Amino acid sequence: MLLPGSKGWINKYFSLVESGEIDLSINKIKSISNRHQLHLLSGKSGIVFGHSNRFIFFDRGDSIKWTEEEKVKFLQFETLLLAYILKNGVSDTLKFDFISSLLSFYANQKTKSIQSILTFWVKEGKTAQLENILSKRVDISKGIFDNRWWFRTMSNVFIYLDVILYNKFLEDANEDSHSNYNSYAYNSLIVILLAANADGKMDKKELAMFNAFMSSANLEGDLKEKAVYHFKNGVDFLDFFEFPKDDKLFCRYLIDMSFLTLLGNEDIRQTELDHVYKLAEFLDLSVEDVEESMTIVENFLLYSDSKYSFLTNKSSYERVYGSFTARWTKVILRNKDKLAVELSQSKELVSLIKKSATNELTNEEKDKVKTQFLDLVKSVPALAIFMLPGGAILLPIILKLLPTLIPSAFRDNE
Repeated sequence: MLLPGSKGWINKYFSLVESGEIDLSINKIKSISNRHQLHLLSGKSGIVFGHSNRFIFFDRGDSIKWTEEEKVKFLQFETLLLAYILKNGVSDTLKFDFISSLLSFYANQKTKSIQSILTFWVKEGKTAQLENILSKRVDISKGIFDNRWWFRTMSNVFIYLDVILYNKFLEDANEDSHSNYNSYAYNSLIVILLAANADGKMDKKELAMFNAFMSSANLEGDLKEKAVYHFKNGVDFLDFFEFPKDDKLFCRYLIDMSFLTLLGNEDIRQTELDHVYKLAEFLDLSVEDVEESMTIVENFLLYSDSKYSFLTNKSSYERVYGSFTARWTKVILRNKDKLAVELSQSKELVSLIKKSATNELTNEEKDKVKTQFLDLVKSVPALAIFMLPGGAILLPIILKLLPTLIPSAFRDNE
């Protein structure tokens, strides 16, 4: 049994890979970048929000008895591994190469906490060093800010910065150019402060959220003092520090954090939405990027609500779900011409969509629709968001909108 709380769990993980019990193959989508796919899969798993909804490669039943801290730590490990595989693929020396690469990355970071771990465990083997680093990077706080799931989850929201920085490390051969954790964490806090003040005021929940984020960021030195100063005195776009606009994985994460902060009150006002689009323009991101980010955050909340009852009442759920479905409708209608062309190549999918107009599909048929719909992503990148969990929720929307495309698809087939 694999136990992330016990010594040697990383070696155990790779032994399961060697035996074929864990499959590290990835269905890479050529129409989107590795960074984009990493972001989507990270949103799907929940690690973007410091939470574990599902794992990247692992699907055994061992995790039922794991603690939340063990699940997040394990997911962080798999996401870092995903970043490595997207860049370098899978080889016979994957275990050695990945662990060596990741330890080199952590040695490059300038935070005192990481350096102290590496110094203390210098006599340990490489896998033991990595296990201890990951344990120290994850901390499920209990009762520090609030007893509710929302605030406990936020205690780890900044660990995804390790994934972003490691991906940058893999892409950049010049080690001296790697940005350190402190500047990324500081800029993330600036974005969160901007979102919290987007409506001109910061309420109690946003205040509590910022305190949770501040603790999670684990800032050091002058940047910590600057973050506290801006918390007390206000903030604007000029307060970013050495901002890496070229790191689009980081920019997408900032939009995610902005939406997550705004949705702390389970609703977003127009002034707040305008703020996010202004931030996206500053980050050189598109309207489609913003819509995708919003969908990822809403999907995370809806998926998590089924287990943790985050959304406080039925009307809150309906607001988030309504926004979620409206955004999907826009994406589908915007790409209806491309979809019609792709549907013409899939007789079985068209047949199932046509059947759904008059009859309820079986679970097996719904699975077929989802599987074949994923193939459309290769030609319609905007639909890459379908990789996220919640496909069953989206099917009624898809099946309702697509029948108008079927006649032309059938004519093309014939």
